Amino acid sequence: MSANLKYLSLGILVFQTTSLVLTMRYSRTLKEEGPRYLSSTAVVVAELLKIMACILLVYKESKCSLRALNRVLHDEILNKPMETLKLAIPSGIYTLQNNLLYVALSNLDAATYQVTYQLKILTTALFSVSMLSKKLGVYQWLSLVILMTGVAFVQWPSDSQLDSKELSAGSQFVGLMAVLTACFSSGFAGVYFEKILKETKQSVWIRNIQLGFFGSIFGLMGVYIYDGELVSKNGFFQGYNRLTWIVVVLQALGGLVIAAVIKYADNILKGFATSLSIILSTLISYFWLQDFVPTSPYCNMKDWVGQVQWFIPVILTL
Repeated sequence: MSANLKYLSLGILVFQTTSLVLTMRYSRTLKEEGPRYLSSTAVVVAELLKIMACILLVYKESKCSLRALNRVLHDEILNKPMETLKLAIPSGIYTLQNNLLYVALSNLDAATYQVTYQLKILTTALFSVSMLSKKLGVYQWLSLVILMTGVAFVQWPSDSQLDSKELSAGSQFVGLMAVLTACFSSGFAGVYFEKILKETKQSVWIRNIQLGFFGSIFGLMGVYIYDGELVSKNGFFQGYNRLTWIVVVLQALGGLVIAAVIKYADNILKGFATSLSIILSTLISYFWLQDFVPTSPYCNMKDWVGQVQWFIPVILTL
């Protein structure tokens, strides 16, 4: 049973990661009549869906009792305001990160995004050393340097760069800056959240409800500041279609899938799932979306990064 849950969680993570990247990229580059959906509103809706999903999970843990659910939410959230406020910092950073991922996938092909975004492994390690006092050995630092070098080669200009720019909508520089900023925000927020979880005994679902609460508030502030005029003109759900809702649901369930993988699997399977997701994203981006032209440096270095990624979670746990 345990082995089945491991492989099931592996398959779900590969599917969720690959589908989210590809559908988000496709939805942001698809040309349709009328206004395109606003990424800021999509982030807010995803946060609200995540809250609903976590409340259902807490309801299940409370033996499907509304009275028990109300007591848990009241005791763990309302009666612990300082514990709840601690989640405001990572929540705001996660909200920024989610918006940046929309910007990145609006300007980068799915394959390049997938490989570059793996720099979050490096940033997470750096913040783990500084914030959690974790010590890394020589081989661990070497694996992280190899990863950084591989990503740099993926971004290296090539002779076919002009052709790639014709196939990819938007500015690659804007997309690169967005994904790099997302890597740093992901590393800091992830380590900060891990530190909070280790210092308290609250359920991970309760913590996700707190994250979603602040995330929706910060997200609504972003909607008002950056897209308030468009929302007042065309509505909050302008440009939403079936594909948009798929992207929103996948993004909302992402945190829940990661939690399930951590619970039933391990870092090795998680790293393997990431590598599989990169391969699938590359193939589909090339054959289906047709917005990615692999170059010789990319093919060679992508293989290198993919192999190193498989071992990095193993090396970091040694």
